[in-house]
Amino acid sequence: MAKSYGAQSLTILEGLDAVRKRPGMYIGTTDSQGLMHCLWEIIDNSVDEALAGACDDIVVTLHQDGSISVADNGRGIPVDVEPKTGLTGVEVVLTKLHAGAKFGDSSYNAVGGLHGVGSSVVNALSLRFDVEVDRDGKTYRMEFKQGHPGVYDDVDADRPSPQAPFKRTRRNKPTELRVVGKVSPKKTGTRIRYWADPEIFNSTARFSYEQLVERVRQTSFLVPGLKITVIDEHMADGDGDQESQVVDTTLADNADTVPVDDEDTVPVDDADDGESSGDDENEDNGPAKAALPIRNEQRHPRIQEFLHTGGVIDFVDFLSKGEPVNDIWHITGEGEYEEETQKVVEGGQLHAEKVHRKCGVDIALRWINGYDTTLMSFVNVVETPGGGMHVDGFMNALTKQIRKYVESNARKLKVNLKDSHTKIERDDVLAGLVAVVTVRIAEPQFQGQTKDVLGTAQVKPIVTRMTDKQFGEMISGSRRGFKEQSSRVLEKIVGEMHARVQARKTKEVTRRKNALESASMPAKLSDSQPGNDDIAELFIVEGDSALGTAKAARNSMFQALLPIRGKILNVQKASLSQMLSNKECAAIIQVIGAGSGASFDITQSRYNKVIMMTDADVDGAHIRILLLTLFYRYMRPLVEHGHVYAAVPPLHRIALAGKRKGEYIYTYSDDELAGKLAELKKQRIDFHEDIQRYKGLGEMDADQLADTTMDPRSRMLRRIRMEDAEHASDVFSLLMGDDVPPRKQFIVENADDFDRSKIDT
Repeated sequence: MAKSYGAQSLTILEGLDAVRKRPGMYIGTTDSQGLMHCLWEIIDNSVDEALAGACDDIVVTLHQDGSISVADNGRGIPVDVEPKTGLTGVEVVLTKLHAGAKFGDSSYNAVGGLHGVGSSVVNALSLRFDVEVDRDGKTYRMEFKQGHPGVYDDVDADRPSPQAPFKRTRRNKPTELRVVGKVSPKKTGTRIRYWADPEIFNSTARFSYEQLVERVRQTSFLVPGLKITVIDEHMADGDGDQESQVVDTTLADNADTVPVDDEDTVPVDDADDGESSGDDENEDNGPAKAALPIRNEQRHPRIQEFLHTGGVIDFVDFLSKGEPVNDIWHITGEGEYEEETQKVVEGGQLHAEKVHRKCGVDIALRWINGYDTTLMSFVNVVETPGGGMHVDGFMNALTKQIRKYVESNARKLKVNLKDSHTKIERDDVLAGLVAVVTVRIAEPQFQGQTKDVLGTAQVKPIVTRMTDKQFGEMISGSRRGFKEQSSRVLEKIVGEMHARVQARKTKEVTRRKNALESASMPAKLSDSQPGNDDIAELFIVEGDSALGTAKAARNSMFQALLPIRGKILNVQKASLSQMLSNKECAAIIQVIGAGSGASFDITQSRYNKVIMMTDADVDGAHIRILLLTLFYRYMRPLVEHGHVYAAVPPLHRIALAGKRKGEYIYTYSDDELAGKLAELKKQRIDFHEDIQRYKGLGEMDADQLADTTMDPRSRMLRRIRMEDAEHASDVFSLLMGDDVPPRKQFIVENADDFDRSKIDT
């Protein structure tokens, strides 16, 4: 029989109890993502002080015991009594949902911590939460346990612990702030330290130092002049053997770092579960669970400071990886709009009112060679990964202006306007684009508490108009100093369009299903037989002389040959249109059959292995690096999935004599030759003193080439892998780009460490 259902069945959760009952409603999840979300809420409150012009220094500390503290030199949380509740400002902010100064117009304009539940939610989900405020020449302090105010009796005030005895304040009794010290009347600020509650967060929840540093770095770019320091003090110098790990030393220009070793997890003292209820005036002496540990995925400096003065321009420069097509272009300004909002009036009542808002726009952008897109957007320093109205306005204006000037310069850019397919699309514009789009507005409307997408519709036309005007002057070349840059940008985008159109046409061509397809392939291709796509190999052969030998040495069932003449175009320095017009590059892309750039589809590749077969000399090594540059820039998935190889032809052939006449030994370097000869002499094995040295692949006969380089049963191949894309991009830019001085410096600095055995890689 069902239980009776009446008013007595209803449960009323007061204060922060609702947050602890349903934490997912406020922080999304109770895993690592939710744990980091709590940290962002506290940091964003300090950043909002910086946006208001009241703070220029924030310190985030990861403590040994798993707690985190955030300190700023802002105005400090108000310590006077709020008349409606009779509570101090500190207690209102930390115990009442939707309470704060960010719902009115008096204290803040553009803020990141908007919803007014940030600090109070973190307080509710913390095992212990301490706050200190410097104001009016005094230091005030309050402490909370799982959201309830009270006083901890710490044995050592410098080493507070959530396991210390706790006396909870009587219910409904206002808690007075304790004055714990004196400071200069000019000194203000807020310090918060909290221990995340393991009863709320699951066992896999971990603080991520790497995410913290990335977020802090972003914020320092977006708030010029704000210094943010991250201190990780849970590590002890010399702990652990971490020689195999990587040290991250990417810092701001003025960073002060101390490299140290670290452990994966911070050890914490064992503690029993359970605690007393702590109602009314009861002492709450029960031990609590240990605070959550901090996990670090790699070694890192102990202290990192971030301070940037160039704003989004510095941010785009930091994000740019590769050869730049143009300088960083800056779009900035302010617009106004009208919005109807619920405004708080005297007495705490709400009523609808039309208000005038200001929208600050700050955008930086540039294009780099390649097709990867890096587009980041922010509203009041809060990242919006899903974009929103500000990104839509920016991209609409960008695409419109580029289409306009491509059409007006169609003849110069070799664009056939009569062909309906040759129209600039958004993907063409995005290829190689690095941009940071930021807006600052009061009370932005987000889609959801996680603030992934900006929904304030009035922002879109403001960003569109501003981008339309300023970017239009840049891309048209009418603004002084932009003519040459705009030409390069337009040429790149048109090249991306041609590549996209060509890729579409390539996909329309039937893959190797019948003999008619050979007519669409380069005449110099010696293709393999159809039906063996899962094992098919394409050998890119240096020179026609080697091609003749390779034809006789290959297995035509699954091995194809494509000869190239000399050194192909260095695509690191060339534009996309130059690459596509180069016969050798175009032939390689056409033969592989999977397209190029952003439209590259590895599932359409006609070969399982692409093998670079060049001479074993310096010129051969140069050709390999040129081919690798082409693969990396325009067919990167081939490298990422391990389908690109370098053949390893021998340098020498030793002909044995005596009883072993007719046997041969191949060596691949001068050092290996010397060692092998010494070994033969030691073993008293006769050999002909006339050692054959191959100057090129063409000097081998078919049997020798097959045995040493082409036959899968006896050959040796080097697979080209790319474990670190960012590092690989930097290396290609350094060694193959236009900037000569850094390359010269690299060669000079590394000449002593040159290893001939690494010449292929």
